Amino acid sequence: MPETDARPATLPDPRRWKALIFIGLAQLMVVLDATIVNIALPSAQKDLGITDGNRQWVITAYALAFGGLLLFGGRIADLWGRKRTFVVGLTGFALASALGGAAANTTMLLGARALQGVFGALLAPAALSLLAVTFTEAKERAKAFGIYGAIAGGGGAIGLILGGLLTEYMNWRWTFFVNIPFAIVAATGAVMVIREPAEGRNRNKLDIPGVLLVTTGLVSLVYGFTRAESNGWTAGSTLALFAAAAVLLTAFVLVERGVKAPLLPLRVVLDRNRGGVYLSLGMAVIGMFGLFLFLTYYLQIVLGYSPVLTGVAFLPMVAGMITGSTQIGARLMTRVPARYLMAPGFLTASVGMFLLTHIGLDTSYPALILPGLILMGLGMGTAFMPAMSLATHGVQPRDAGVASAMVNTSQQVGGAIGTALLNTIAASATSSWLASHKTAAAATSPAAAKALQFGGMVHGFSTAIWVSFGILVAAAVVAFTFVNAGRPGAAGTGAGAGSDAAKNDEVPVLVH
Repeated sequence: MPETDARPATLPDPRRWKALIFIGLAQLMVVLDATIVNIALPSAQKDLGITDGNRQWVITAYALAFGGLLLFGGRIADLWGRKRTFVVGLTGFALASALGGAAANTTMLLGARALQGVFGALLAPAALSLLAVTFTEAKERAKAFGIYGAIAGGGGAIGLILGGLLTEYMNWRWTFFVNIPFAIVAATGAVMVIREPAEGRNRNKLDIPGVLLVTTGLVSLVYGFTRAESNGWTAGSTLALFAAAAVLLTAFVLVERGVKAPLLPLRVVLDRNRGGVYLSLGMAVIGMFGLFLFLTYYLQIVLGYSPVLTGVAFLPMVAGMITGSTQIGARLMTRVPARYLMAPGFLTASVGMFLLTHIGLDTSYPALILPGLILMGLGMGTAFMPAMSLATHGVQPRDAGVASAMVNTSQQVGGAIGTALLNTIAASATSSWLASHKTAAAATSPAAAKALQFGGMVHGFSTAIWVSFGILVAAAVVAFTFVNAGRPGAAGTGAGAGSDAAKNDEVPVLVH
Protein backbone atom coordinates (compact mmCIF):
# COMPACT_ATOMS: atom_id res chain seq x y z
CA MET A 1 0.00 0.00 0.00
CA PRO A 2 1.46 3.42 -0.91
CA GLU A 3 2.79 5.56 1.88
CA THR A 4 0.96 8.54 3.30
CA ASP A 5 1.36 11.80 1.46
CA ALA A 6 4.07 14.04 2.92
CA ARG A 7 3.43 17.14 0.72
CA PRO A 8 2.84 20.41 2.62
CA ALA A 9 -0.68 20.92 3.88
CA THR A 10 -1.08 24.00 1.69
CA LEU A 11 -0.82 21.96 -1.53
CA PRO A 12 -3.99 19.97 -2.25
CA ASP A 13 -3.77 16.39 -3.46
CA PRO A 14 -4.16 16.46 -7.26
CA ARG A 15 -6.10 13.17 -7.11
CA ARG A 16 -8.52 14.26 -4.41
CA TRP A 17 -11.59 14.23 -6.69
CA LYS A 18 -10.84 10.69 -7.83
CA ALA A 19 -10.46 9.75 -4.17
CA LEU A 20 -13.93 11.18 -3.51
CA ILE A 21 -15.41 8.67 -5.99
CA PHE A 22 -14.13 5.69 -4.00
CA ILE A 23 -14.88 7.22 -0.59
CA GLY A 24 -18.43 7.94 -1.77
CA LEU A 25 -18.81 4.42 -3.18
CA ALA A 26 -17.83 2.89 0.17
CA GLN A 27 -20.23 5.16 2.04
CA LEU A 28 -23.02 4.22 -0.38
CA MET A 29 -22.39 0.54 0.33
CA VAL A 30 -22.68 1.05 4.09
CA VAL A 31 -25.82 3.18 3.83
CA LEU A 32 -27.45 0.80 1.34
CA ASP A 33 -26.93 -2.09 3.69
CA ALA A 34 -29.00 -0.38 6.38
CA THR A 35 -32.20 -0.71 4.31
CA ILE A 36 -31.56 -3.27 1.57
CA VAL A 37 -31.65 -6.19 4.02
CA ASN A 38 -34.98 -5.00 5.45
CA ILE A 39 -36.69 -5.56 2.11
CA ALA A 40 -35.17 -9.03 1.78
CA LEU A 41 -35.86 -10.15 5.36
CA PRO A 42 -39.27 -11.82 4.77
CA SER A 43 -37.78 -13.96 1.96
CA ALA A 44 -34.69 -14.84 4.01
CA GLN A 45 -36.85 -15.77 7.00
CA LYS A 46 -38.93 -18.15 4.90
CA ASP A 47 -35.93 -19.69 3.13
CA LEU A 48 -33.84 -20.33 6.27
CA GLY A 49 -36.73 -21.08 8.62
CA ILE A 50 -35.92 -18.17 10.93
CA THR A 51 -38.42 -17.95 13.78
CA ASP A 52 -40.38 -14.77 14.44
CA GLY A 53 -38.50 -14.40 17.72
CA ASN A 54 -35.11 -14.50 15.98
CA ARG A 55 -36.13 -12.41 12.97
CA GLN A 56 -35.31 -9.10 14.65
CA TRP A 57 -31.74 -10.28 15.28
CA VAL A 58 -30.94 -10.02 11.57
CA ILE A 59 -31.26 -6.26 12.05
CA THR A 60 -30.19 -6.07 15.69
CA ALA A 61 -26.93 -8.05 15.29
CA TYR A 62 -25.71 -5.49 12.77
CA ALA A 63 -26.94 -2.48 14.78
CA LEU A 64 -25.32 -3.67 18.02
CA ALA A 65 -21.90 -4.32 16.46
CA PHE A 66 -21.93 -1.20 14.31
CA GLY A 67 -23.27 1.20 16.95
CA GLY A 68 -21.20 -0.24 19.78
CA LEU A 69 -17.85 -0.20 17.97
CA LEU A 70 -18.02 3.07 16.03
CA LEU A 71 -15.93 5.13 18.46
CA PHE A 72 -13.40 2.31 18.66
CA GLY A 73 -13.32 2.20 14.85
CA GLY A 74 -12.75 5.95 14.68
CA ARG A 75 -9.84 5.73 17.13
CA ILE A 76 -8.33 2.82 15.18
CA ALA A 77 -8.50 5.01 12.04
CA ASP A 78 -6.56 7.74 13.86
CA LEU A 79 -4.02 5.19 15.13
CA TRP A 80 -3.49 2.94 12.09
CA GLY A 81 -4.14 5.58 9.47
CA ARG A 82 -7.48 6.23 7.76
CA LYS A 83 -6.49 4.75 4.43
CA ARG A 84 -5.36 1.43 5.93
CA THR A 85 -8.47 1.25 8.14
CA PHE A 86 -10.63 2.11 5.13
CA VAL A 87 -9.22 -0.76 3.05
CA VAL A 88 -9.38 -3.25 5.94
CA GLY A 89 -12.98 -2.23 6.59
CA LEU A 90 -13.93 -2.67 2.93
CA THR A 91 -12.25 -6.07 2.71
CA GLY A 92 -13.86 -7.36 5.89
CA PHE A 93 -17.28 -6.01 4.91
CA ALA A 94 -17.06 -7.80 1.56
CA LEU A 95 -16.10 -11.11 3.19
CA ALA A 96 -18.89 -10.78 5.77
CA SER A 97 -21.36 -10.04 2.95
CA ALA A 98 -20.23 -13.13 1.06
CA LEU A 99 -20.78 -15.18 4.23
CA GLY A 100 -24.27 -13.71 4.63
CA GLY A 101 -25.21 -14.42 1.02
CA ALA A 102 -24.06 -18.03 1.39
CA ALA A 103 -25.76 -18.52 4.79
CA ALA A 104 -27.20 -22.02 5.21
CA ASN A 105 -28.91 -21.41 8.56
CA THR A 106 -29.93 -18.73 11.05
CA THR A 107 -26.68 -18.82 13.03
CA MET A 108 -24.57 -18.28 9.93
CA LEU A 109 -26.69 -15.33 8.80
CA LEU A 110 -26.66 -13.65 12.22
CA GLY A 111 -22.89 -14.12 12.48
CA ALA A 112 -22.43 -12.54 9.07
CA ARG A 113 -24.57 -9.56 10.04
CA ALA A 114 -22.54 -9.04 13.23
CA LEU A 115 -19.31 -9.15 11.22
CA GLN A 116 -20.74 -6.61 8.77
CA GLY A 117 -21.36 -4.34 11.75
CA VAL A 118 -17.79 -4.80 13.05
CA PHE A 119 -16.16 -3.90 9.74
CA GLY A 120 -18.72 -1.19 9.04
CA ALA A 121 -17.63 0.43 12.32
CA LEU A 122 -14.09 0.59 10.91
CA LEU A 123 -15.14 1.72 7.46
CA ALA A 124 -17.66 4.49 8.16
CA PRO A 125 -15.51 6.81 10.34
CA ALA A 126 -12.45 6.15 8.16
CA ALA A 127 -14.38 7.27 5.06
CA LEU A 128 -15.63 10.51 6.60
CA SER A 129 -12.29 11.40 8.19
CA LEU A 130 -10.48 10.75 4.88
CA LEU A 131 -12.83 13.23 3.29
CA ALA A 132 -12.14 15.73 6.07
CA VAL A 133 -8.33 15.58 5.75
CA THR A 134 -8.38 15.47 1.92
CA PHE A 135 -10.55 18.53 1.26
CA THR A 136 -9.40 21.55 3.30
CA GLU A 137 -10.17 24.50 0.99
CA ALA A 138 -13.58 25.95 1.85
CA LYS A 139 -15.30 25.86 -1.54
CA GLU A 140 -13.94 22.45 -2.48
CA ARG A 141 -14.84 21.12 0.94
CA ALA A 142 -18.40 22.38 0.47
CA LYS A 143 -18.73 20.63 -2.88
CA ALA A 144 -17.18 17.36 -1.61
CA PHE A 145 -19.38 17.25 1.49
CA GLY A 146 -22.38 18.12 -0.67
CA ILE A 147 -21.82 14.94 -2.66
CA TYR A 148 -21.11 12.92 0.48
CA GLY A 149 -24.19 14.31 2.22
CA ALA A 150 -26.37 13.38 -0.76
CA ILE A 151 -25.05 9.82 -0.59
CA ALA A 152 -25.54 9.61 3.18
CA GLY A 153 -29.07 10.97 2.96
CA GLY A 154 -30.32 9.24 -0.18
CA GLY A 155 -28.55 5.90 0.09
CA GLY A 156 -31.18 4.45 2.41
CA ALA A 157 -33.95 5.11 -0.10
CA ILE A 158 -31.82 3.69 -2.92
CA GLY A 159 -31.41 0.58 -0.76
CA LEU A 160 -35.19 0.15 -0.73
CA ILE A 161 -35.25 0.22 -4.55
CA LEU A 162 -32.28 -2.10 -5.00
CA GLY A 163 -33.51 -4.46 -2.30
CA GLY A 164 -36.91 -4.68 -4.00
CA LEU A 165 -35.37 -5.35 -7.43
CA LEU A 166 -32.93 -7.99 -6.20
CA THR A 167 -35.50 -9.76 -3.99
CA GLU A 168 -38.25 -9.74 -6.60
CA TYR A 169 -36.23 -10.67 -9.70
CA MET A 170 -33.31 -12.67 -8.25
CA ASN A 171 -33.37 -13.71 -4.58
CA TRP A 172 -32.61 -12.35 -1.13
CA ARG A 173 -29.00 -13.61 -1.16
CA TRP A 174 -28.08 -10.98 -3.75
CA THR A 175 -28.82 -8.23 -1.25
CA PHE A 176 -25.60 -9.44 0.41
CA PHE A 177 -23.61 -10.39 -2.70
CA VAL A 178 -24.17 -6.95 -4.25
CA ASN A 179 -21.77 -5.47 -1.65
CA ILE A 180 -18.82 -7.45 -3.02
CA PRO A 181 -18.30 -5.55 -6.31
CA PHE A 182 -18.83 -2.24 -4.45
CA ALA A 183 -16.09 -3.19 -1.98
CA ILE A 184 -13.65 -4.48 -4.61
CA VAL A 185 -13.88 -1.34 -6.73
CA ALA A 186 -13.67 1.00 -3.71
CA ALA A 187 -10.71 -0.85 -2.14
CA THR A 188 -8.78 -1.02 -5.43
CA GLY A 189 -9.39 2.66 -6.07
CA ALA A 190 -8.36 3.55 -2.50
CA VAL A 191 -5.03 1.75 -2.82
CA MET A 192 -4.28 3.43 -6.14
CA VAL A 193 -5.60 6.95 -5.58
CA ILE A 194 -6.07 7.99 -1.93
CA ARG A 195 -3.21 9.82 -0.23
CA GLU A 196 -3.49 10.53 3.48
CA PRO A 197 -1.66 13.56 4.97
CA ALA A 198 1.32 12.31 6.95
CA GLU A 199 0.81 14.58 9.96
CA GLY A 200 -2.68 13.34 10.79
CA ARG A 201 -1.89 10.21 12.84
CA ASN A 202 -2.60 9.82 16.54
CA ARG A 203 0.01 7.33 17.75
CA ASN A 204 -0.92 7.42 21.45
CA LYS A 205 -1.60 4.10 23.14
CA LEU A 206 -5.15 2.80 22.86
CA ASP A 207 -7.41 3.65 25.80
CA ILE A 208 -8.54 0.10 26.66
CA PRO A 209 -10.80 1.03 29.64
CA GLY A 210 -12.48 3.65 27.46
CA VAL A 211 -13.00 1.12 24.65
CA LEU A 212 -14.61 -1.40 27.00
CA LEU A 213 -16.85 1.15 28.74
CA VAL A 214 -18.13 2.95 25.65
CA THR A 215 -18.62 -0.26 23.65
CA THR A 216 -20.60 -2.02 26.36
CA GLY A 217 -22.46 1.22 27.15
CA LEU A 218 -23.54 1.83 23.56
CA VAL A 219 -24.44 -1.84 23.06
CA SER A 220 -26.61 -1.69 26.21
CA LEU A 221 -28.27 1.50 24.97
CA VAL A 222 -29.00 0.22 21.46
CA TYR A 223 -30.16 -3.17 22.76
CA GLY A 224 -32.29 -1.46 25.38
CA PHE A 225 -34.26 0.35 22.69
CA THR A 226 -34.54 -2.90 20.73
CA ARG A 227 -35.98 -4.69 23.77
CA ALA A 228 -38.32 -1.76 24.45
CA GLU A 229 -39.83 -2.31 21.03
CA SER A 230 -40.59 -5.97 21.70
CA ASN A 231 -41.01 -6.16 25.51
CA GLY A 232 -42.27 -2.69 26.38
CA TRP A 233 -40.66 0.35 27.97
CA THR A 234 -41.37 -0.69 31.57
CA ALA A 235 -40.21 -4.31 31.30
CA GLY A 236 -37.50 -5.28 33.79
CA SER A 237 -35.02 -6.24 31.07
CA THR A 238 -35.54 -2.93 29.26
CA LEU A 239 -35.05 -0.83 32.39
CA ALA A 240 -31.98 -2.87 33.39
CA LEU A 241 -30.35 -2.27 30.00
CA PHE A 242 -31.02 1.47 30.16
CA ALA A 243 -29.65 1.62 33.71
CA ALA A 244 -26.53 -0.30 32.66
CA ALA A 245 -26.05 2.05 29.69
CA ALA A 246 -26.33 5.11 31.94
CA VAL A 247 -23.78 3.74 34.44
CA LEU A 248 -21.32 2.59 31.78
CA LEU A 249 -21.45 5.78 29.72
CA THR A 250 -21.14 7.96 32.83
CA ALA A 251 -18.09 5.93 33.87
CA PHE A 252 -16.71 6.37 30.35
CA VAL A 253 -16.95 10.17 30.61
CA LEU A 254 -15.21 10.12 34.01
CA VAL A 255 -12.42 7.90 32.67
CA GLU A 256 -11.93 10.08 29.60
CA ARG A 257 -11.48 13.15 31.80
CA GLY A 258 -8.61 11.49 33.65
CA VAL A 259 -6.57 9.51 31.12
CA LYS A 260 -3.64 10.97 29.19
CA ALA A 261 -4.71 9.67 25.76
CA PRO A 262 -8.52 9.28 25.82
CA LEU A 263 -10.47 7.27 23.26
CA LEU A 264 -12.82 10.25 22.86
CA PRO A 265 -11.16 13.55 23.75
CA LEU A 266 -13.97 15.50 25.37
CA ARG A 267 -12.93 18.59 23.38
CA VAL A 268 -14.44 16.86 20.34
CA VAL A 269 -17.98 16.72 21.74
CA LEU A 270 -17.91 19.73 24.06
CA ASP A 271 -17.29 22.10 21.18
CA ARG A 272 -20.59 23.97 20.80
CA ASN A 273 -20.87 23.54 17.06
CA ARG A 274 -19.92 19.88 16.85
CA GLY A 275 -22.13 19.04 19.84
CA GLY A 276 -25.03 20.81 18.14
CA VAL A 277 -24.41 18.88 14.93
CA TYR A 278 -24.28 15.50 16.70
CA LEU A 279 -27.48 16.20 18.63
CA SER A 280 -29.50 17.66 15.75
CA LEU A 281 -28.40 14.92 13.34
CA GLY A 282 -29.37 12.22 15.82
CA MET A 283 -32.79 13.80 16.27
CA ALA A 284 -33.27 14.18 12.51
CA VAL A 285 -32.50 10.48 11.99
CA ILE A 286 -35.17 9.60 14.57
CA GLY A 287 -37.62 11.66 12.52
CA MET A 288 -36.49 10.11 9.24
CA PHE A 289 -37.33 6.64 10.54
CA GLY A 290 -40.92 7.84 10.79
CA LEU A 291 -40.83 8.16 7.02
CA PHE A 292 -38.86 5.12 5.85
CA LEU A 293 -40.39 2.69 8.31
CA PHE A 294 -44.08 3.54 8.14
CA LEU A 295 -44.35 4.76 4.57
CA THR A 296 -42.80 1.51 3.33
CA TYR A 297 -45.45 -0.53 5.13
CA TYR A 298 -48.20 1.88 4.13
CA LEU A 299 -47.36 1.72 0.42
CA GLN A 300 -47.06 -2.07 0.35
CA ILE A 301 -49.84 -3.17 2.71
CA VAL A 302 -52.47 -0.45 2.45
CA LEU A 303 -51.99 0.78 -1.11
CA GLY A 304 -50.83 -2.61 -2.45
CA TYR A 305 -47.53 -1.51 -4.04
CA SER A 306 -44.97 -4.18 -4.95
CA PRO A 307 -41.48 -4.03 -3.35
CA VAL A 308 -40.05 -2.59 -6.57
CA LEU A 309 -42.79 0.01 -6.95
CA THR A 310 -42.35 0.97 -3.31
CA GLY A 311 -38.66 1.62 -3.94
CA VAL A 312 -39.46 3.64 -7.06
CA ALA A 313 -41.94 5.70 -5.06
CA PHE A 314 -39.03 6.94 -2.92
CA LEU A 315 -37.00 8.13 -5.93
CA PRO A 316 -38.32 11.72 -5.79
CA MET A 317 -37.00 11.98 -2.25
CA VAL A 318 -33.59 10.77 -3.40
CA ALA A 319 -33.64 13.37 -6.19
CA GLY A 320 -34.63 16.01 -3.65
CA MET A 321 -31.75 15.02 -1.36
CA ILE A 322 -29.22 15.21 -4.17
CA THR A 323 -30.58 18.59 -5.26
CA GLY A 324 -30.70 19.97 -1.72
CA SER A 325 -27.20 18.75 -0.94
CA THR A 326 -25.32 19.65 -4.13
CA GLN A 327 -27.30 22.59 -5.51
CA ILE A 328 -28.47 24.34 -2.34
CA GLY A 329 -26.24 23.26 0.55
CA ALA A 330 -22.95 23.14 -1.34
CA ARG A 331 -23.56 26.43 -3.16
CA LEU A 332 -24.60 28.36 -0.06
CA MET A 333 -22.29 26.81 2.52
CA THR A 334 -19.43 29.20 1.78
CA ARG A 335 -21.78 32.20 1.74
CA VAL A 336 -23.96 31.79 4.84
CA PRO A 337 -23.41 30.30 8.34
CA ALA A 338 -24.25 26.61 8.70
CA ARG A 339 -27.24 27.14 11.00
CA TYR A 340 -28.99 29.14 8.27
CA LEU A 341 -28.88 25.98 6.16
CA MET A 342 -29.40 23.33 8.81
CA ALA A 343 -32.38 24.87 10.64
CA PRO A 344 -34.36 25.81 7.47
CA GLY A 345 -33.46 22.41 6.01
CA PHE A 346 -34.91 20.53 8.96
CA LEU A 347 -37.98 22.79 8.93
CA THR A 348 -38.52 22.15 5.21
CA ALA A 349 -38.29 18.42 5.88
CA SER A 350 -40.81 18.81 8.71
CA VAL A 351 -43.28 20.44 6.28
CA GLY A 352 -42.96 17.36 4.08
CA MET A 353 -43.52 15.18 7.14
CA PHE A 354 -46.57 17.28 8.04
CA LEU A 355 -48.11 16.54 4.63
CA LEU A 356 -47.56 12.83 5.18
CA THR A 357 -49.49 12.88 8.48
CA HIS A 358 -52.62 13.21 6.30
CA ILE A 359 -52.36 9.77 4.66
CA GLY A 360 -55.58 7.77 4.44
CA LEU A 361 -56.90 4.49 3.04
CA ASP A 362 -56.94 5.81 -0.55
CA THR A 363 -54.45 8.69 -0.54
CA SER A 364 -53.28 9.91 -3.95
CA TYR A 365 -49.55 9.50 -4.47
CA PRO A 366 -49.16 12.51 -6.85
CA ALA A 367 -51.38 14.82 -4.79
CA LEU A 368 -49.99 14.19 -1.27
CA ILE A 369 -47.19 11.65 -0.97
CA LEU A 370 -45.06 12.99 -3.85
CA PRO A 371 -44.83 16.61 -2.62
CA GLY A 372 -44.20 15.36 0.92
CA LEU A 373 -41.28 13.22 -0.26
CA ILE A 374 -39.79 16.01 -2.37
CA LEU A 375 -39.87 18.46 0.55
CA MET A 376 -38.35 15.82 2.84
CA GLY A 377 -35.52 15.22 0.37
CA LEU A 378 -34.79 18.89 -0.27
CA GLY A 379 -34.80 19.72 3.42
CA MET A 380 -32.67 16.82 4.60
CA GLY A 381 -30.19 17.22 1.73
CA THR A 382 -29.76 20.91 2.50
CA ALA A 383 -29.27 20.26 6.23
CA PHE A 384 -27.08 17.15 6.01
CA MET A 385 -24.41 18.72 3.82
CA PRO A 386 -23.22 21.48 6.18
CA ALA A 387 -23.78 19.18 9.17
CA MET A 388 -21.39 16.55 7.78
CA SER A 389 -18.76 19.21 7.09
CA LEU A 390 -19.14 21.01 10.42
CA ALA A 391 -18.86 17.74 12.35
CA THR A 392 -15.11 17.72 11.61
CA HIS A 393 -14.64 21.50 11.24
CA GLY A 394 -11.70 22.87 13.23
CA VAL A 395 -10.87 19.51 14.80
CA GLN A 396 -7.26 18.41 15.12
CA PRO A 397 -6.26 16.04 12.29
CA ARG A 398 -5.27 13.40 14.85
CA ASP A 399 -8.86 13.45 16.17
CA ALA A 400 -10.54 13.38 12.74
CA GLY A 401 -11.37 9.67 12.94
CA VAL A 402 -13.09 9.80 16.30
CA ALA A 403 -14.91 13.06 15.40
CA SER A 404 -16.19 11.34 12.27
CA ALA A 405 -17.20 8.31 14.32
CA MET A 406 -19.36 10.56 16.50
CA VAL A 407 -21.39 11.54 13.42
CA ASN A 408 -22.13 7.90 12.69
CA THR A 409 -22.74 7.13 16.37
CA SER A 410 -25.34 9.88 16.68
CA GLN A 411 -27.11 8.58 13.58
CA GLN A 412 -26.93 4.92 14.67
CA VAL A 413 -28.25 5.63 18.16
CA GLY A 414 -30.89 7.90 16.61
CA GLY A 415 -31.94 5.07 14.31
CA ALA A 416 -32.27 2.64 17.23
CA ILE A 417 -34.31 5.15 19.23
CA GLY A 418 -36.47 5.96 16.20
CA THR A 419 -37.28 2.34 15.45
CA ALA A 420 -38.30 1.48 19.01
CA LEU A 421 -39.98 4.77 19.93
CA LEU A 422 -42.03 5.20 16.76
CA ASN A 423 -42.98 1.52 16.49
CA THR A 424 -44.26 1.61 20.06
CA ILE A 425 -46.23 4.81 19.45
CA ALA A 426 -47.74 3.44 16.22
CA ALA A 427 -48.69 0.10 17.81
CA SER A 428 -50.31 1.80 20.82
CA ALA A 429 -52.27 4.22 18.61
CA THR A 430 -53.45 1.37 16.39
CA SER A 431 -54.64 -0.68 19.37
CA SER A 432 -56.56 2.26 20.84
CA TRP A 433 -58.17 3.08 17.50
CA LEU A 434 -59.24 -0.53 16.89
CA ALA A 435 -60.73 -0.80 20.38
CA SER A 436 -62.82 2.34 19.88
CA HIS A 437 -63.94 1.58 16.30
CA LYS A 438 -64.74 -2.12 16.53
CA THR A 439 -68.21 -2.91 15.17
CA ALA A 440 -70.40 -5.97 14.87
CA ALA A 441 -70.00 -5.91 11.09
CA ALA A 442 -66.22 -6.26 11.43
CA ALA A 443 -66.70 -9.55 13.29
CA THR A 444 -68.80 -11.12 10.53
CA SER A 445 -67.67 -9.51 7.28
CA PRO A 446 -64.11 -10.14 5.97
CA ALA A 447 -64.23 -6.90 3.97
CA ALA A 448 -65.30 -4.88 7.02
CA ALA A 449 -62.64 -6.58 9.14
CA LYS A 450 -59.96 -5.72 6.58
CA ALA A 451 -61.12 -2.10 6.39
CA LEU A 452 -61.02 -1.89 10.18
CA GLN A 453 -57.52 -3.36 10.28
CA PHE A 454 -56.23 -0.96 7.62
CA GLY A 455 -57.93 1.98 9.33
CA GLY A 456 -56.18 1.22 12.59
CA MET A 457 -52.86 0.74 10.81
CA VAL A 458 -53.11 4.08 9.00
CA HIS A 459 -54.09 5.85 12.22
CA GLY A 460 -51.04 4.37 13.96
CA PHE A 461 -48.73 5.39 11.13
CA SER A 462 -50.15 8.90 11.04
CA THR A 463 -49.75 9.31 14.80
CA ALA A 464 -46.10 8.22 14.67
CA ILE A 465 -45.41 10.53 11.72
CA TRP A 466 -46.87 13.42 13.78
CA VAL A 467 -44.26 12.63 16.44
CA SER A 468 -41.57 12.57 13.73
CA PHE A 469 -42.76 15.99 12.59
CA GLY A 470 -42.29 17.35 16.11
CA ILE A 471 -38.82 15.81 16.40
CA LEU A 472 -37.70 17.42 13.12
CA VAL A 473 -38.92 20.81 14.34
CA ALA A 474 -36.96 20.25 17.56
CA ALA A 475 -33.87 19.33 15.50
CA ALA A 476 -34.20 22.67 13.69
CA VAL A 477 -34.36 24.51 17.03
CA VAL A 478 -31.26 22.67 18.32
CA ALA A 479 -29.33 23.44 15.12
CA PHE A 480 -30.25 27.13 15.21
CA THR A 481 -29.52 27.47 18.93
CA PHE A 482 -26.25 25.55 19.28
CA VAL A 483 -24.56 25.91 15.89
CA ASN A 484 -23.04 29.39 15.69
CA ALA A 485 -20.04 28.90 13.39
CA GLY A 486 -19.70 31.40 10.57
CA ARG A 487 -19.31 30.43 6.96
CA PRO A 488 -16.09 28.46 6.23
CA GLY A 489 -13.15 30.66 5.42
CA ALA A 490 -14.69 33.81 6.89
CA ALA A 491 -12.89 35.85 9.48
CA GLY A 492 -13.65 34.66 12.96
CA THR A 493 -14.25 31.06 12.00
CA GLY A 494 -12.10 27.96 11.94
CA ALA A 495 -8.92 27.89 13.94
CA GLY A 496 -9.20 31.38 15.15
CA ALA A 497 -12.64 31.06 16.65
CA GLY A 498 -12.19 28.76 19.55
CA SER A 499 -11.65 25.59 17.57
CA ASP A 500 -9.53 22.78 18.97
CA ALA A 501 -6.73 23.66 16.64
CA ALA A 502 -6.56 27.21 17.93
CA LYS A 503 -6.00 25.84 21.40
CA ASN A 504 -3.20 23.59 20.14
CA ASP A 505 -1.26 25.78 17.74
CA GLU A 506 1.37 23.16 17.04
CA VAL A 507 -1.14 20.90 15.28
CA PRO A 508 -2.32 21.83 11.74
CA VAL A 509 -6.06 22.32 11.39
CA LEU A 510 -8.34 20.78 8.80
CA VAL A 511 -10.09 23.97 7.80
CA HIS A 512 -8.27 27.28 7.31
